[in-house]
Amino acid sequence: MIPCLSEIDSTQKHYLDFLDALEDAGFAGDLNPDYGNRVVLSTDNSIYQVLPQGVIYPKSADDLVLIMRLAGKERFNQVRVTARGGGTGTNGQSLTDGLVIDISKHMNGILEINVDERWARVQAGVVKDQLNSALKPYGLFFAPELSTSNRATIGGMISTDASGQGSILYGKTRDHVLELKSILLGGGVWNSAPLSDDQFTEICCRDDQIGTIHRILDQIYCDNREQIDNRFPVLNRCLTGYDLAHIRDEQGRFNLNSILCGAEGSLGFVAEAKLNLLPIPKFSALINIKYDSFESSLRDAKALMEWGPTSIETIDSKVLNLAMQDIVWESVRDYFPQNQKEAAICGINLVEYTGDDEQQLRRRVDKLTNYLKQVSGKTGKCFGYSTVYGAGEIDKIWAMRKKAVGLLGNTQGEKRPIPFVEDTAVPPESLADYIMEFRQLLDEANLQYGMFGHVDVGVLHVRPAIDMKDEQQARQIRTITDQVVKLIQKYRGLLWGEHGKGVRSEYAPEFFGELYPELQKIKALFDPHNQLNPGKIATPLGWEESLLKIDKVPTRGQHDRQIAPAVRDEFTEAMFCNGNGACYNYDPRDVMCPSWKATRQRIHSPKGRSSLVREWLRLLSCKGVDLAAESRLVKKNSFIVTLPGRIRNSLSRRNGSYDFSHEVHVAMMGCLACKSCAGQCPIKVNVPDFRARFLELYYGRYLRPVKDYIVAGLEFMIPWLARFPAPYNWAVGNRIIAKLMRRYLGMVNSPAISTHTLKGGLEQRTLPLASIEAIESLTQNERDTAVIIVQDAFTSYFESQLVLDLVDLLRKLDFTVLVAPYRPNGKPLHIHGFLQAFENTARRNAQMLAELATTGVPLVGIDPSITLTYREEYRKIKDAEVVNVMLIQEWLAQQCEILTIHGKKLLPHHFKLLAHCSERTSAVQTIRDWQQIFQALGQQLEMLTTGCCGMAGTFGHEADNLETSKKIYQLSWSEVINDPDNRGILVATGYSCRSQVKRLDNQQIPHPVQVLNNLL
Repeated sequence: MIPCLSEIDSTQKHYLDFLDALEDAGFAGDLNPDYGNRVVLSTDNSIYQVLPQGVIYPKSADDLVLIMRLAGKERFNQVRVTARGGGTGTNGQSLTDGLVIDISKHMNGILEINVDERWARVQAGVVKDQLNSALKPYGLFFAPELSTSNRATIGGMISTDASGQGSILYGKTRDHVLELKSILLGGGVWNSAPLSDDQFTEICCRDDQIGTIHRILDQIYCDNREQIDNRFPVLNRCLTGYDLAHIRDEQGRFNLNSILCGAEGSLGFVAEAKLNLLPIPKFSALINIKYDSFESSLRDAKALMEWGPTSIETIDSKVLNLAMQDIVWESVRDYFPQNQKEAAICGINLVEYTGDDEQQLRRRVDKLTNYLKQVSGKTGKCFGYSTVYGAGEIDKIWAMRKKAVGLLGNTQGEKRPIPFVEDTAVPPESLADYIMEFRQLLDEANLQYGMFGHVDVGVLHVRPAIDMKDEQQARQIRTITDQVVKLIQKYRGLLWGEHGKGVRSEYAPEFFGELYPELQKIKALFDPHNQLNPGKIATPLGWEESLLKIDKVPTRGQHDRQIAPAVRDEFTEAMFCNGNGACYNYDPRDVMCPSWKATRQRIHSPKGRSSLVREWLRLLSCKGVDLAAESRLVKKNSFIVTLPGRIRNSLSRRNGSYDFSHEVHVAMMGCLACKSCAGQCPIKVNVPDFRARFLELYYGRYLRPVKDYIVAGLEFMIPWLARFPAPYNWAVGNRIIAKLMRRYLGMVNSPAISTHTLKGGLEQRTLPLASIEAIESLTQNERDTAVIIVQDAFTSYFESQLVLDLVDLLRKLDFTVLVAPYRPNGKPLHIHGFLQAFENTARRNAQMLAELATTGVPLVGIDPSITLTYREEYRKIKDAEVVNVMLIQEWLAQQCEILTIHGKKLLPHHFKLLAHCSERTSAVQTIRDWQQIFQALGQQLEMLTTGCCGMAGTFGHEADNLETSKKIYQLSWSEVINDPDNRGILVATGYSCRSQVKRLDNQQIPHPVQVLNNLL
């Protein structure tokens, strides 16, 4: 049971002494004993939660040497250290109650690429996809393929000897490691590689730690050859960790890397690696085969292997249905057509072929598809398939398959599929029988589950759904695991096929048998005091009790059950984060969590923010704070009533009074509220939602900065300021006033108000504002072609010409245009946690729009971020009118017949679209709408893949965020904007995006409707 601490769990003194000694020794990285960093690093992708004593971010191998040298001293032999990479482990491999050494933040450089000899040398924190992106121009890649490849580090892959899709051809990580640079306890640095007999003899003659390690390892191998051959199953996977079977490789060379790969950091720190590279296959094909039952797909996989594919992956109906509800399905739906006359898809096999000879590859594919045609519809066989050629399209399907891991956590209800027996491996020929027994075991326990995996090598990922907050259900972890272990032994398989041991190490003695004491000898050689990631894989002799047990390590569920159920319900967007880490996506051209990409600080990620809020809620619940009542008081009490208390609390904070909510606040203020998490996270973690709730409560206790009131009130003030724009524009353009605004108000680079006002432009066009009366006065033909533009503060007052251009465009297309009266939308209020004011504003605005909607005339909005608020934040307001405001492209795409007529008059042009983050994550299908619109008008529109621009409403205008905003822009936008090939053909849908480009690159990028208006 986790103690219900109402006070912060302080770092133990000997760990603080260790950190002080590190700093005195010249440590160059970051030392973080703060509670926020500790909480965020207390979880990984497993069910467990272990609070470390501190977090260390080394900058180089020299920093790692300092850590290990100091840890090796007698005064610090009780200090425990655990290396961490991407934190994607599903078994708690990188969790510790000691110090976390996060290598990914700084040590993520690609040091050397040798194209001729096909190898690369990298630091351990390099992400797999990052490496492959750098290798792609050379036609090379690093295998194997992982579902977490966009955030899994090379060091983490080495530590778990990771494998994945295509491993039947490419093997495991160990098969591609040429050399390792490791830091051993005591500070020794060793570069390990396969050794010739002469090299091995020379090293064995050394009278030091390295010589002893080599001599004893070789002796263990020679003395136990027969037991090793008998104990290790003949599988594509190995037992992982201290791989005795491969101490000598196929050429008979001694290879220490076989011990270090899969050791989970329990023998030393991997600082750098030299990796073997492979040529990227020139051609590829994927056959997507549909089945009416999961069992049929499993059993048929054996027959499909006879056709010689590169890999076969399988997905069950549970995972497939979750994928269909996710943003990822938009990119693959065409490859999984569902005919109403066909059976429901209950299983899929994805069969891949790769090669360098296109004709040969197509002949291989034709042989398989001809076979599929012959057997289609027969019992136990498929009922249809589709074939995809080309890496670009195939990668979309693999992206869907990769996301399956996280998607399983997005089922509804308190019971969520969780990893604890999810990577078992058995001989492929036994897989179907094994899985049928596995399913029977889970069915008898009345558990729901999802399955997917690598049927070609006998590995299947199984995740039973359990509510870990329920103590009775949590006990099933022990029951189910013990039963699965017996089942695996029946089929001569492994409990841990590819995800490492971690907390499951308690089963190591059972699986290794008489060889387990030899593993203990190896552990003692490297780590005599059990300091390096203790409790994992093996312990030194005499430390057996420290081997971790699956039901003795604290879990997230144990922490979460201390939070009042009503509070959990209020913060569900944070509570269901399962740690899969999709938000750690390294790709600068992916929109997921720009604040994480810019800062590389895990507190500034959706996972980090979720962890902090969960702990904040737990601590408050333990103190007996009723958050629901506190929220009601904040909404009820006026500014004046709460002011004295907020002043007292703020003064107390200035005087050094600690409150964990301040650490949570720092993380929340780094959020751009771009909602990429809500769209792209498999669990749909929605940081802006719980951020707003947190800020409401936080500022119910502490004073707000003045800038919050300015930003939140912008929509209300702007109509008055726009009446006389000259004084305002002079003020924001004056250097002295700009400095004062930055210093005292925290605002920078405020945009100028349009001098050519929307009101004036509408009057010139004799266009009345929309009203019931105005609509009723229209002729029937005018009503049939009418559309109402819903204003927003940003385009109406800072880009008035855009609204007028849209009016002109629609009129040229023969539509009857009306503009709704301006009303504040309220989104800035929501972002900054003025929730009561937001609800009041939204109700008023929704009521006005709902009245207009009763006429049947469609409502359309221009700015994606503001417009999507109507279908997201507005829908959560109790008793608010439901308003359907479409994005302009959603409505225009329905008018393609009219557009086609007008398009016949136009010369073709090519444009490139920079879509707003909100569209790309919350309304991804609307990107296709833009392309359909342009196509109907005879134009070509290419979708560019970029990350966030870094502005996000007013985020980039806040002084505290300026540098982060610029960093985000530099990640992907700057290159695209300044590419000479893109000059004059770029269009951008977001006001924030266009504003950022103008601010940082002094370029004006038009909205898509503006270029169309110009063409017409």
